[in-house]
Amino acid sequence: MFLRNVRYAAELTLCCKPVFFNQNSNKFGYVRLQLRSAFHNSRRGARKPVSEPNPIENIHIEGPLNASGLLKPFFFTVGVTSLSLAGCVIWEYENLRSHASTFLKRPGQWLNAHHKRVSANNRSEPGPIKKWWSSLRESEKVFYPILAANILVFGAWRIRPLQPFMIKYFCSNPSGSAKCLPMVLSTFSHYSTLHLAANMYVLYSFMPAAIASLGKEQFVAMYLSAGVISSFASFLYKVVVCQPGLSLGASGAIMSILSYVCVQYPDTRLSIIFLPMFTFAAGTAIKVIMSVDLAGVIMGWKFFDHAAHLGGALFGMAWCYWGNMHVWGNRDKFLQYYHSIRKDS
Repeated sequence: MFLRNVRYAAELTLCCKPVFFNQNSNKFGYVRLQLRSAFHNSRRGARKPVSEPNPIENIHIEGPLNASGLLKPFFFTVGVTSLSLAGCVIWEYENLRSHASTFLKRPGQWLNAHHKRVSANNRSEPGPIKKWWSSLRESEKVFYPILAANILVFGAWRIRPLQPFMIKYFCSNPSGSAKCLPMVLSTFSHYSTLHLAANMYVLYSFMPAAIASLGKEQFVAMYLSAGVISSFASFLYKVVVCQPGLSLGASGAIMSILSYVCVQYPDTRLSIIFLPMFTFAAGTAIKVIMSVDLAGVIMGWKFFDHAAHLGGALFGMAWCYWGNMHVWGNRDKFLQYYHSIRKDS
């Protein structure tokens, strides 16, 4: 299953042809969109008119870009990353405590058969939603809440009175009046249907391998941290090159998952769509993808938010080589502190 999922995800992420890049930016799939009015307007000639215009087109990018404006986003990034890690460590602790408590409350072996018969007679039939949820794999139980959050935000973009609010808080913008909160919220924000579908497909494909290696708690901590870190990488690049613009999409966080899996399982064979006979190692694939994003950063390409992609990928690699062992692996002191607080309360 893991090999098949990785192969499908690789097919999606590596199948882009030059003609694909000539389309409108809100038709991109596995990208974190970088939206600019000039970029949109230059590619609208061949498209049919639509009844509802894209609210992000022709938007005025407010405020200047300066290095001092990065200080607050930097501390926000550190804070969100720390809270994500601490919250997921507590989540893991409570899950383990719940399992241990359930185990200790089980009756003795000689009462087990009778207890199960009584419980079966008294237990009501679970509803269809509960049955469906119980049938899901561990990775799917993490994926579907993330999908639901993205779909909810996607639906909010379709409500016209909410669009000014969405542009302010669900588009990452280093020169906007709201800088920090959109760094997280934009990770769950997609305006294009294809953009949302492609990102969620890639996430779904790589999640089983990532959660098998990390566990669901560490995966969520890494995903949330990667989202805000990739947004800060985008901020940093835009300020350095004085290139304002809006960004939204989950691909910065997804790139961290993709790079983690490719580094963790470098010998896994991937293939390109339409050319399944040609396969290559996952370790080679992530090097190629990161090289393209690095070239985009150096050359100033405006197709994707290459800086956010590269920041997310670097974070995923750093977590694989260092964070998993030295950050998550050294959570014992925090767990002891939390345990003492919980015990006293």
